[in-house]
Amino acid sequence: MREILLINPNTSVDTTAMMVAIAQTCAPNGYMVSGATAARGVSMILDAERLQDASEEVIESWKRHRGELSGIVISAFGDPGIDMLRALTDVPIVGIFEASLFEAAQGDRPFGIATVTPDLADAIDANVQKVGLGRLYTGIRLTQGDPMTLVSDPARLEAALADAVARCIADDGARAVVIGGGPLGQAAVGLAHRFSVPVIAPISAAMRRISALLTMSS
Repeated sequence: MREILLINPNTSVDTTAMMVAIAQTCAPNGYMVSGATAARGVSMILDAERLQDASEEVIESWKRHRGELSGIVISAFGDPGIDMLRALTDVPIVGIFEASLFEAAQGDRPFGIATVTPDLADAIDANVQKVGLGRLYTGIRLTQGDPMTLVSDPARLEAALADAVARCIADDGARAVVIGGGPLGQAAVGLAHRFSVPVIAPISAAMRRISALLTMSS
C-alpha cells in the first residue's frame, strides 16, 4: 500500500483524524492516507503570525515521519512551508489552499472564499495574488462570532459558512466558492452540494490534485 502523508500544521489530533478521514475517501486506489500533527504551535491557526510560524513545524513533521512517501498534502489554508518542503523532497506536494483555488478558478471562473478567521483575511488575499489568481478573485466573506466557538459546534459552523457562501454568490458574483480552512473540512463536505455553484471543499480538492499528479508521474 502506497502512502500519502497529510500534515496538519495545527496541534489538534482530533482535527488531524477528521482531515485524514476526508482525504482517505478521496484517495486513489492503492493509496493510504496517514496523518502527522504539529508538535508545537496552536490547535487552530487564527492569524498571519501563527501561519508563518507553522512553516517550520511542517518541515519538522515531515522529518519525523518514517517510511517512503508517494505524496504529501499540507492541510492548512495558506499552505505554510510548501516552498521549503518542495526544496527538500521530490515527491508531489499539494497544499489545500492552492489546490482549492486552482479548482475554483477552472475555466476562468470568478471565485470567492468563505471562512471563519478575520485575522487571516489579509494573508489570504495576499496568497491569492501570489498564486496568480487575483483577477478572478471576488473576495472573502467571513462568518460572525468567535472562530473557535464556531468550530466546536458543527451544525452552527455549517450554517454560518452557508451564510458566508451565499453572500459570496449574491453580493460578490462568485461562480465558485472555496471553504477556507482545513479544520472546516467536514463543514465543507456538507456544503459541497447545497448551492447552485460549486462549493470547493479544500481537502477533497487537494486529494484530487495529488491524485492527478501521481497519475502523471506513474
